[in-house]
Amino acid sequence: MSAQSPLTVGSTFSFRKTMTVAEQAMFTGISGNLGPLYVDARAAEKAGAAGMVAFEMAVSALATTCLARLGGADRRLGAIELSFKAPVIVGQSIQATAEIISVEGDDAVCSITCINSGTGEEVVSGRARLVPFAKKG
Repeated sequence: MSAQSPLTVGSTFSFRKTMTVAEQAMFTGISGNLGPLYVDARAAEKAGAAGMVAFEMAVSALATTCLARLGGADRRLGAIELSFKAPVIVGQSIQATAEIISVEGDDAVCSITCINSGTGEEVVSGRARLVPFAKKG
């Protein structure tokens, strides 16, 4: 038996958070992304958005909280594939959910979804692979 945390197909974890202006500013600093949709409410509104658009990677990062809970302290993100289905406006709340859909040795393959809590719309979907911390390649 592996020394890794146990993995169970069907295990899920969800995390909900509002995408705030303060976090948008922090992500701008971290990423260096100064795209007008993300930093200028007027430019975003001119493009048809209801306000500044939350960074897609910041929205999808909510799913990493779920993945960390499912994988335990001894697994890390080995791969991720995401589709961004709809924009999120700063100030909206998102619920991220990850589910273990298969176990391959010590790896877990997980589905990821992010839902706009206000509209019920799926804004992000994808898959991730959790691997043992020391695994390379």
